Amino acid sequence: MLLLRRFYFYRLKSHFLILLFAISFLFYACDSQRVFEGYQDLPQRKWADNQIMSFDFEIQDIQVPYNLYYHIRNTLSYPYYNLYIVYELKDSTGKVIAEKMIENNLMHPQTGEPYGKGIGDLFDHRFALLTNYRFARAGKYTLHLRQYMRMQELPEIVAVGCRVEKAIEN
Repeated sequence: MLLLRRFYFYRLKSHFLILLFAISFLFYACDSQRVFEGYQDLPQRKWADNQIMSFDFEIQDIQVPYNLYYHIRNTLSYPYYNLYIVYELKDSTGKVIAEKMIENNLMHPQTGEPYGKGIGDLFDHRFALLTNYRFARAGKYTLHLRQYMRMQELPEIVAVGCRVEKAIEN
């Protein structure tokens, strides 16, 4: 009898895992606007000022505008409320087609309350780089991101990411 219960338990458990995987796949696949999304982890929780995060993606349809975002995952121990980023967007020939230094707040400047979405000690942030951007031609592109703070190693940055999506036209 005990053996039969274990069999049913493991069978139910495997069915549950398959169902969970299928639901996760559907949610992931239903994001029809996404062209590219990727993250690079920083296992030491430090982002060096000479460490360039590169993300390669391909644009096929130049008839639609796109939004480009960068993602930051940090801990609550991050020592600043803001973050300076320098980005470069290069086409397949290596030509820089967009570049800029931007500042974004990860926390409220006075209260220190974290912005973004968080679970426990980790917070995720998404910041726009380019909105409704129209690429001149189809092909491969590379986005380079680097931190531009006054520290050689910026502590408590866990991951850096990039998302490219088709802009929703109204």
